[in-house]
Order: sequence, then structure tokens, then C-alpha cells
Amino acid sequence: MNRLEVTEKIISTKVAKGIQWADVARKVGLSKEWVTAACLGQMTLDAAQAKIFGLTAEEQKWLQVVPYKGSLPTPVPTDPLIYRWYEIVNVYGTTIKELIHEEFGDGIMSAIDFSMDIVRQPDPKGDRVNVVLSGKFLPYKSY
Repeated sequence: MNRLEVTEKIISTKVAKGIQWADVARKVGLSKEWVTAACLGQMTLDAAQAKIFGLTAEEQKWLQVVPYKGSLPTPVPTDPLIYRWYEIVNVYGTTIKELIHEEFGDGIMSAIDFSMDIVRQPDPKGDRVNVVLSGKFLPYKSY
């Protein structure tokens, strides 16, 4: 048994039961974005949160182990949706960096003190994907 096998079991159970990630998130009591990341092996659940999908005690323990983060199998993603995010960073990354530095100074946006919200935005020309990323600004310190 390993973390990947637990992730595969979670996905299989989700598909077999027709469960949505938002349903899982409500049961766990956290955002659908964070809970999905946890179920896909990118975050750590506590003992109470790990009691999802009818997992065995051993499987629940795997959900409580700090994972190796970063789930892409290749340096340049091949999945079309993930590749578009890669493309966004390649095209707009320097713009995002420049504008954050202009507004906040020299530092980074935290991916630890961070939240994400993904919602469908109705539009007559075709629904849009609205993604909001919010991370604490962490300035570099002088020493």
C-alpha cells in the first residue's frame, strides 16, 4: 500500500458512486479546491478528515503523511488543460511578476498561506472559467 494506490482508490470510489468533489468538500468541511488537492495526493489530511470514502485504517494513515508535492509526470505538461496553465505562466509570468513587485515590492506570493476558488461564470458567448488565486505576500528580508 502507498499514497498513489490510496489516491487511485479515492478516484475509483468517486467515479463509481458518482460523487462530485464539492460533495466530498462539504463532508470534510473545507473548500473543494483544497480537498480535491488532498484527495489527489498534494495535501495532508488530519485523522478526522481522512475518514472519507470508507478507507481502511491503513489507507487513512497514508492521507495523513506529508506528500511529495508536484503531481505532473513530465516537465512540460501534455494534458491540454494543464498545458494551458503552463502557457499562461510562460506568456504572462513576467507580467504577473512585474506587477506584483511594482505593487508590493521584492518578494513572492505564498503557495502555503494560499487559497483558490474556481467557479463557472455564465456568459452568453460561452461559460467562462473564473479562477481566483490568493496568496499572502512574503517580502524578502535583508540580513
